[in-house]
Amino acid sequence: MNTPHLSVLYQDIIHALRPHAAGHYIDGTLGAGGHAAGILEASAPTGELLGLDLDPQALAIATERLAAFGQRAHIVRASYLEMVEQAKRVGWVQVDGIVLDLGVSSMQLDNAERGFSFLQDGPLDMRFSPNAALTAANLVNTLPESDLAEIIFRYGEERLSRKIARVLVQNRPFATTRQLADLILKAIGKRERIHPATRTFQALRIAVNGELDAVEKVLPLALTLLRPGGRLAVIAFHSLEDRIVKTYFRQESRDCLCPPHQPVCTCSHQASLIEINRKPIEAVEAEVHANSRARSAKLRIVEKR
Repeated sequence: MNTPHLSVLYQDIIHALRPHAAGHYIDGTLGAGGHAAGILEASAPTGELLGLDLDPQALAIATERLAAFGQRAHIVRASYLEMVEQAKRVGWVQVDGIVLDLGVSSMQLDNAERGFSFLQDGPLDMRFSPNAALTAANLVNTLPESDLAEIIFRYGEERLSRKIARVLVQNRPFATTRQLADLILKAIGKRERIHPATRTFQALRIAVNGELDAVEKVLPLALTLLRPGGRLAVIAFHSLEDRIVKTYFRQESRDCLCPPHQPVCTCSHQASLIEINRKPIEAVEAEVHANSRARSAKLRIVEKR
């Protein structure tokens, strides 16, 4: 946990948000504070940042990392869905930039006690916030087979979801990540280049934390907070998240949402965003070599009109 966290697409985030002195910024997924530190450095001497995260371990690391910035850094244990309320608490009505680094962090994956990874044996947990009631064990051990299969298929895009769900129900209860991963490996065997349990673990994590619903809700919230000319930068790590971000950005960058064949616009929709990059920014080979998590990262940036 003392190993410095490598912030994915660090330079791209700084370039995207264009931090400046006296600017106000929000890091809705603070983590270890890597992106936040870069934003505060670039917005010296008076720029401020509000950092939000549900993970107390990450917040402890970020608090130490950002201590040098003093009162310019506001660190709060809260969900990014609370960013509007938290911004008001520090006296901000609008902000100049927001960054969201979605999904699980390498710190969480590396901590066996959090139960995110099958590479180390740990409790079947997967909660971003230890105060949350629902765990991966709850889902695996209590859901009906059909519901479990739906979660694995929908959130993991796993084509063998029904088979996996059937085997899990037949062999539960499960207490640890290794138990679950080993049974999935035994049930469907090795395939492709990834471990056969990868997609199931992703699906359970997304379901436990309500990640996709949260992404859909946070994008319009962020838009309301941005001042004209302010920017929102979102890093997604799998196709489901990225699809939500892409769809929302495309929709809000168009003046009309009527069907293409309709001769006259009746929706009265007006574009509120400008897409800075229609094609997502991805990590260069050198970054992927230094940080394997960057391999699947996709960065999309928009600017408020």
